[in-house]
Amino acid sequence: MPSGPEADFIVVGAGSAGCVLAARLSEDAGSRVVLLEAGEMRRSPIYTWPLLQGFAFSNPASNWGYETEPQAQLAGQRLAWPRGRMVGGSHAMNGMLYVRGNRQDYDHWRQLGNRGWGYRDVLPYFRRSEDHERGEDAYHGTGGPLHVRGARRSNPVFAAFVQAGVQAGFPENPDFNGAEQEGFGTFDFTIRKGLRWTTARGFLAPALKRGNLRLETGAQATRLLFEGRRAVGVAFRQSGRDVELRARREVILAGGAINSPQLLMLSGIGDAEHLRSLGIAPLHHLPGVGQNLQDHCDAEIDTLCTQPISVVDRLQFERATADVLKALLLRRGPFTESPMEAGAFLRVDPAAAAPDCQVHFKPFAGRFKDARLRLPFRPPNPARGELSAISLRVGPIRPESRGELRLRSADPFAHPAMDPRYLTAPHDMWLVRESLKIMRRVMAQPALAPFRGAELRPGAAVSTDAEWEDYIRANLLTVHHMAGTARMGADPMAVVSDELRVHGIEGLRVADASVMPTLTSGNTNAPTIMIAEKAADLIRGRAPPPPAEHI
Repeated sequence: MPSGPEADFIVVGAGSAGCVLAARLSEDAGSRVVLLEAGEMRRSPIYTWPLLQGFAFSNPASNWGYETEPQAQLAGQRLAWPRGRMVGGSHAMNGMLYVRGNRQDYDHWRQLGNRGWGYRDVLPYFRRSEDHERGEDAYHGTGGPLHVRGARRSNPVFAAFVQAGVQAGFPENPDFNGAEQEGFGTFDFTIRKGLRWTTARGFLAPALKRGNLRLETGAQATRLLFEGRRAVGVAFRQSGRDVELRARREVILAGGAINSPQLLMLSGIGDAEHLRSLGIAPLHHLPGVGQNLQDHCDAEIDTLCTQPISVVDRLQFERATADVLKALLLRRGPFTESPMEAGAFLRVDPAAAAPDCQVHFKPFAGRFKDARLRLPFRPPNPARGELSAISLRVGPIRPESRGELRLRSADPFAHPAMDPRYLTAPHDMWLVRESLKIMRRVMAQPALAPFRGAELRPGAAVSTDAEWEDYIRANLLTVHHMAGTARMGADPMAVVSDELRVHGIEGLRVADASVMPTLTSGNTNAPTIMIAEKAADLIRGRAPPPPAEHI
């Protein structure tokens, strides 16, 4: 097996976290850093123009193509779990929403015994990354590698949705990442000059100009290398060859909630009995690896739209051509904007201390990747599935259901078995059901009357709790926020410490969404970037920034 040259640090996975880590670690000129990525660099328009995000999800060349185990609460359905297999990871194909979560998420992490992870501790790391177009204040930063902008609201239906929420009795919120999270408003996005802005572009691309950082693509890690209980390198497959690369200082896993625990188990770190059953010699019994799997889930209400403002309407040839030209020449228009600009965070359970439900509002129904360009002046044809529609996706943001990830075999190229066990906690079902009822009330408000047609799904016939629950079981969706499978903590089921070191192993850390003890309240990309920023300081031995004051 060929051996590659040594590095000080090896980072496994060039997704949201890995790109940040590689860039920050390479700021020290005396450190040699190698970043391993199983996928390739992708430059197709589907990964750059914001409106085309749905097509990126369906491209097998850049998608791991994961699928859950049959879900008992969903009549045995398997749900597709798209994850990015390319430089940039899932950030290169996600919805670009920049949502930090609620301050109580991080204070809860600290209360669980994770020092330095309270809201006042992590807010400076969020601010450090940001170059926010709204300018610098107590909650936002400028000058960082990650460009963040607000919604453009060029589609009038977004403003109507926010107004409908206010008419239904909820507050309007101008900044979900500010002092309060609750209310109706528009999201922030990682978009710059009309193009998707990932950590691969903002952090990694400039850092690759340094002579001490090397990116290896098409390099899928197969196992970790050890001397005793110290990680000293990574074995990977590249261009059909098996290669070993040694790390003088540390190996950092940044493959996400699926790939990081999978690599730990393949390397003998996990539940010893499970590993032995697959012929893997246990190196260290760590039963929490792969446990605590969490994901956000939701369900939709779809309504016909009576005005030609949906994404499907814009796919008429002459309109789409004009939109493309506007995007290319001016970096403006629908192709440069997210199709999910508006949403809400609601407190559905009166006993909840913080919002417990997130809403995504979008001017299309179903799967955007199924949409097709139409001939000039031809309106949408419902018989072909071309529906001018608006849709609400809603679900719990602090789910109580917990699942697990386990290996199917010792083959590093076989997908693991992923069982999120959606809705096994009764409160999760209650939240989805009750939030859908609230959204039906919001959809009925006067502000949406100019756009509102007949309800397509679930339809007016669904009204009782039992009918709602049947609909939910048949139509539940993942929000693609897998987390928690290498969670941070000090108890016997924790995988990493609050310094992100793997318990019982030297020279090995995990720094991605898998370390989250509990899911953050909302989209997980921004928190994952924060985790990587903090991890870089921990690894470099740098003092953390002073905790945020007066917030």
